[in-house]
Order: sequence, then C-alpha cells, then structure tokens
Amino acid sequence: MRTALSIAGSDSVGGAGIQADIKAMTAVGVHAATVVTAVTAQNTCAVRGILPIPAEMIGMQLEAVLDDCEVRAAKTGMLYNAETVATVAEVLADRGVPLTADPVMVATVGDRLADTTLLQALKDRLLPVCDLVTPNLREAELLSGIRIENRDDAVFACEIIGKGGTSVLLKGGHMDTAVVTDYLYLSSEITEIRNPRLERAGHGSGCTLSAYITAYQAKGEDLMNSVLKARALMQESIAAQYRIGHGEPVIGPCTGCTGDDIRYAVLKAVDDAAEALVGTVPPGYVSEAGINLAYALPNASGPGEVAAVDKRISLHDGKVVRNGQAKFGVAGRLSYALLEVMRTDPEKRSIVSLRNTGSLADIVEEIGFDAVSVDEGGGSLSERVRRALGGRPVPEAIVLGDEGIVLIVGRDPADLLSKLRCIF
Repeated sequence: MRTALSIAGSDSVGGAGIQADIKAMTAVGVHAATVVTAVTAQNTCAVRGILPIPAEMIGMQLEAVLDDCEVRAAKTGMLYNAETVATVAEVLADRGVPLTADPVMVATVGDRLADTTLLQALKDRLLPVCDLVTPNLREAELLSGIRIENRDDAVFACEIIGKGGTSVLLKGGHMDTAVVTDYLYLSSEITEIRNPRLERAGHGSGCTLSAYITAYQAKGEDLMNSVLKARALMQESIAAQYRIGHGEPVIGPCTGCTGDDIRYAVLKAVDDAAEALVGTVPPGYVSEAGINLAYALPNASGPGEVAAVDKRISLHDGKVVRNGQAKFGVAGRLSYALLEVMRTDPEKRSIVSLRNTGSLADIVEEIGFDAVSVDEGGGSLSERVRRALGGRPVPEAIVLGDEGIVLIVGRDPADLLSKLRCIF
C-alpha cells in the first residue's frame, strides 16, 4: 500500500487535524503516516488550549518516517509557529516529496491556531517548497495582502501567492455565491471548479480536502486530477456531515470510499515490474533516452489511463536505474503505441520498449516469439504500430528498425517480465 504523510495538529474531538487526515487518506486507499505538530484541547464549539510540540521533536518524527517509509506525497496542516515551519521546510526541501500546504491559521469555530510568527514564515519558508497551497478566502487574503471581493480579486490573489512557482487552490466556500467556485492556479493558468453549495462545510473541511488531494497524489495522480477527484469527493463528505456535539457539524471523510482499487493495482504492478526490470535488462539494451514499461487500465481510452514509470528507466554510471514512480499519463508516445495494440487485442494491456542492440530482434525470433518488423514509412509510433499489426493478431514483439527499438507486448507487467527473462 502506498503511503502519504500528514504533518498537522491533533484535534481532541476528532473532526479535524491529524484525525481527519487519517480518515480521509484511508478512504482514498493509502496508508496515513503522521507527524504531530501540536496538541489541542478543542471540541465542536471552541479551542480551549494549544500545546506546540518542540521543533526538535517534530524534526525527529519527520526523519523517522521519511527514513523508513517511501512517502509518495505529504501535506501540512496546523504548524502554529515559525520555528515549526522552518523545521518542516528544512527536512522536506531535499526529499523530493510532493507537498500540499493547508495554511491553517483559524479554526472553523473562529479561534486562532497560530501565533504571530506563522504568516511570514509560511510566505518565506513553506511556500517555496510546496507544490500546492490550499487557502480559504481569509487565508488567501492574508497570504496575498489584498482584499478578495470578486473573481478578479481571487485570480489576482492566486497570482500573488503563486508567484514563486507553487500552485494555488483558492477555496470559494466562504464567498457569498449560490455556486461554490474554487480557483486552481496551475502552470500560470486559472481553472474554475464549480460545485453546488451544500450545507455549511463544517469542522474539518479544509483538512479533509487537502488530505484527499495528498492521497490521490500518493496514488500516482497528477496535481490537476488529484484536485478534481478530491473536490468531487469533498461534495460527498460535506453532504455526509454529522453532529457529535453542540457546535459545528463534523465532515464525513470516510464517505465514498473510492473504488480506485483497479487504478492502484495497475500502479503497483508497474512499480513492482520496474523494480524487477532494472535487475533483468542488461545496460546495453537501454537507449540514451531511456526505456519505459507501460500498463493500461482495462478499456483505456487515452494516455491518461496508461501508467508508466515517471521520468523513465535509464542508465546512470553504467547501471540501469528507475528515475521515478509509477504514474498515470507519463508514458508519452509509448501510451499511444499500447492503445493501438489494445484496439486489436484489449487483453494485451502492457508494453515495454527496448533498444535493439546487436541481435535482439534475432534473439526474439530464435526463442520462438512471434515478431513483426516495420523498417520504413515514417509517421508516429502509433501509426507504425498500426502498420505492423495490419489486421493480424498482436505479436509478442514489434521491431521498429528505423528507430532501433523493439517493443515487447504482454497481458500485464508480470507477463512482460517473464518474456524478458526468456530473452535475457
């Protein structure tokens, strides 16, 4: 199971903070590791007390988790003060873990969850190491320094907050509109995400949304899809809110447990196969640009439903190494070749590219694999695969002579690995 990390405060009533994050991440299907930044005495009506955890202990928690677990994505919630921000930023800066920051400053009940040093520390230390920050209206005003009264203000605030390179999801729940509009600032573009306004969001809404986003990233979704999926699930969570006390209702983060089991199984199969592949394929069969292994969802309709190794598999100091984890939408033109294969045989959902070093094409035929060659004619990779198939059953190998590539086709990554072990 993949692991996501929550770095946040403990909520004694169990509706927000670490407790909400664990429930939300579990609902999406990932394991939730935690780093506790503060202990609060609060309920659905008020925050009665806050005990910050010493920065040294926060750093020790972080290092303990990161040294042992393969954390695929992380989020921050309540950090409380500048010292905690500095510790978290310093530890995460060189870890390469996608980070979502929920800039918690005020509880749903209106009580402060930060001291006076936090705001500037968020701007100076945390935003520069974030992939995404998820402020509500008031938090966006504080981070941007402007008053937000309309769409133009919201867009301008996103641009100010994201000027250092982080993406921004400005949540529109506190805006006085019939339809809730969230503003996602990603790659210098604004995407408006509209949802019907339900009941008041309730205790733990901000924590739950950022935890959903983090969990989807941990499962291999890109940032845009993570936000869209999380926001859709958030509607269900708001609709499923319930009361446990006399104050704010509590979000239902365990609603709609996603049914993403197939997507996770595909990602895990690619990860497992890639790990085995680096010890199976000799360096000479890895091209300068690298090779990749792809695996599609059943009945995949586009490259976003094809998983592969992010940043490919390449050579480093003469050794075969994988440069990233399995993700959807990163297979590039190999995904189009696989989709072309699946049009002929939907059961053949996996493909690996190899450099046609020496006599690889001959070896493939000598061991009894069905192979087809395409040496000329130009066109895209998918067009050449289409010509190679030519209406015949899908072969086990497709040799692209003009590119010096051999494509091995299989039912799934395990099937590909068994074939590669026959070859090598």
